[in-house]
Parts: sequence; structure tokens; C-alpha cells
Amino acid sequence: MFKNIQEMLEYVHRENVEIIDFKVTDMQGTWHRLSITRQKLKEDIMTKGIGFDGSSYGFTTVDKSDMAMVPDVTTCYIDPTKAVKTIACIADIYTIENNRLVRYEDDPRYVAEKAEKLILSSGIADEILLGPEFEFYVLDHVSFDISNNHMEVRLDSEQAEWNASRSDVQNLGLHVRSHGAYHLDSPFDRAYDLRTETVLAAERIGVPVKYHHAENGGPGQCEIEVEFASIREMGDRSMKLRHLLRNLAEKQGKVVTFMPKPFGSESGSGLHVHLLLKNKGQWIMYDKDGYSGLSQTALYMIGGLLTHAKSLCAITNPSTNSYKRLVPGFEAPVTIGYATSNRSAVIRIPGYAVDETEKRFEYRSPDATSNPYLAYAALMLAAYDGIKNKIDPSGNGFGPFDFNLYDLSKEDQARIKGLPTSIPEAFAALKEDRDYLLKEGVFSAKYLESLEKRLMQEHSKIQRTPHPLEFDYYFNR
Repeated sequence: MFKNIQEMLEYVHRENVEIIDFKVTDMQGTWHRLSITRQKLKEDIMTKGIGFDGSSYGFTTVDKSDMAMVPDVTTCYIDPTKAVKTIACIADIYTIENNRLVRYEDDPRYVAEKAEKLILSSGIADEILLGPEFEFYVLDHVSFDISNNHMEVRLDSEQAEWNASRSDVQNLGLHVRSHGAYHLDSPFDRAYDLRTETVLAAERIGVPVKYHHAENGGPGQCEIEVEFASIREMGDRSMKLRHLLRNLAEKQGKVVTFMPKPFGSESGSGLHVHLLLKNKGQWIMYDKDGYSGLSQTALYMIGGLLTHAKSLCAITNPSTNSYKRLVPGFEAPVTIGYATSNRSAVIRIPGYAVDETEKRFEYRSPDATSNPYLAYAALMLAAYDGIKNKIDPSGNGFGPFDFNLYDLSKEDQARIKGLPTSIPEAFAALKEDRDYLLKEGVFSAKYLESLEKRLMQEHSKIQRTPHPLEFDYYFNR
């Protein structure tokens, strides 16, 4: 929206902007906000930043908690979800060392920036392009209670099949069968207006959208696919899109969840990421004689991603719920391989992407409980490692697997490697395989260790909490 600070200051006063929101992203991928009025906006705030308590964000300890957020003026946009005219501005995080500001090494936005610089400086490519597909459920009710004597979760979607028999309210019979919502039209697709409002608002703030549609899950699953952008820029776009979805849903009396598996017998929600590289204006992913039209560079990228697929899960699938999605039969991958048009493989090469301008592949295991900056950075570092070390996916036993990987013989199950099935498995893999993330200080060992500590604590707490289904199985044994 602005090229420099002076442009912003002039606009704010000329257009009577009331509030400026500064936003920073924590390690989990959640936005935090600090707001000032127009009268308080001065040039030194934009250059020196605003101090905050980094320990409350989980960035640092209380004895070294002073940090600063310094706004990036190029990220500013008018927030359409606010009642008064508000500019939102994404900020970078700094520590204070010897009375001066220093970039905080584990700021997720800085990690994305470092990954991008490393790859581009190699000369392999001068343009990195990522295209995520955001899957999510739009619900009309959620309530939960987890106490020592009561465990309950209630989810509801107006269009869900379980509401077909309701007679206590007006019922028009417009319900969707389980797994039956894919690309449904109105009036069955009840989230259409929300998605439409969201994508129009997204495009107005610089987040171009490829398309949106109803997804497979009957109780209101949706997808929005965002146009391609670089690592840090796509992190920014992802945060903006999630902010719009959640706030616009709340205004319509609905709620959005990116939880990978909110329903046990419905499709889970993933974050498939398409990957493309360009160099000197050339589309370097394409070779008409290569497997599925892919170049050797693209195949090396696949080799790197599949070699590191298990350890990647610690960053791209960082919740216990993630591994309830990564099970056979629900269009989520469980085996480590690649193939054309095969949604049971970790890497799918779209069969409809036939010419050099669109030739690419998608990585299918991530979900949106991940921090987008960190997930995109990790994926591209794995792909870069494949190029640098010329990792051949076929020679390393990763396929191509042009058959249903959900229905394997015992021999194939023993031969083909699988993704982790839990947080402990993912972090066991990360301990053995993390050098590709640490190159040039992109990720820090401290961050990976703090991530493991937090997620293992979550895993342990969930492991020792009784599940309602256990009462059905075992209470009267």
C-alpha cells in the first residue's frame, strides 16, 4: 500500500485513518496486536518501533523480555473487518543489544526471509513461488468442556446431514451427506457468501485468490486457493487471509476452524502447498521428456522433500490432531512418495498442469496448525537441499507410485516408507535430520528445541487424559 513511511503518514492524516494496528506473529502462527491512534503516529514509531514484553509471547525469558516491534510499511492495508477506519501493519521483531536494535533470529517472518535469501543467493533460482490451498470448516456452533468429571465437545453446521431430521426449528431439508460437499452449488453450500466476501476483501488488500469452493466434508468444509508468491510474502498473505476469514465469519454468526481433524469420520483439512521456481525468466520446472513433464531440477526438489518428509512434519504438522488427519482413506497422504494425479501420495504432480508456465507439484501433508512462515521456509529448505545434493527420488525408493497408496500389500507396506503417526515420531525424525534447516542460521537449534518441548508437553497431557471413546470400550470391562 505504501512505498515509504512518508507516504503512510500523509495518507493517515489525509484520509482520517483513526487507528493503526501493529501485528506480530508468535511461534505458533497467531497474530498479536498493539494499537495506536492517528494522533500518536510519528515517524520515529515506524523507524524505532514499539517496545513489548517478549516473554508474554513465548519468545524469551522474563529476565530478558524487552523486545521491539518495528513495522514494515510495505505490508500496510486497510482492515475491512474494523468498524472505524484502521490500517494494519505487519511488524518485524527485534531484540535490544548494547542499546541498539538487532533482528530477533527466531522471528517467524525473519526465518522466512533468511530461507529466501539463502536459496536465491545460490543462483539456482531468482524467483520462489508457493501456492497454498487453505482447507477449513465453517461451523455454526462449537462448545467444549474438559474438566476432571466432564468431557464434551459439540460441533454443529447448519448444512450437516445430522440436522436433516430436526423439527424443533424450520427445516428446509437442505442438508449435505457426509463426504458429499465437493464443489456443491447453492443453496446447499451455506458458506458461499462468507467465502465470497472474504476473497473479495482479500484481493482488495493485495492477496490475490485463484478460486474458492466447497470441499468434500459435509458439515461445511471449504477451500480457498491463493495465487503464487515468495516465502515471506506468502506468509504475510496467509496471515491476512486467516484474519479475514475468522473476523468475517464472526460477523456472520459463524466460526472458522483450521483444525486438521475436527470430525472423526469426515475429511480432514490440509494445507497443500504448490511449489515453483523460476530463473532468469525461465520456467525451470518443465522438461517435456521428463517424468510427468518435470525437469531434473524439479525431481531433485521432490527428492529433497521426500528425504526430509518425516522431520518436516515437526514443523508442517505441529499438533496432536495433525496425525488424526494423516490416516488412510480421507485424501490425506500417509506414505512417502510421488506420483501424477495421485492424492494418496505425499507429493502429487497435477495431471492438468501440462505446459511449462504451470508445471509444478504439490506437497500434501502440511496443515494450517503450522506457522505459515516456518512451514513455507522448511519446505523450501528441504527442496533446496534436494537440488544442492542432487537427490534422485526414484533412485532413493520414493516412486513414482502410480497406484493407490491406501491399499498396499504387506510387501509394499514393508517397502514404502510412511509419514510419522505422532508428535514423538516426528521429533525423533527431526533429531536425526535437521541440518538442512540449520544451514546459514535460517532456523536456530534453540527454536527447534523449544518447539519440541512445547509440543511434547501437549502430547503428554493429551495422552494422559481419558478419551470418551475409552469409556465406551472399557468402563464395564
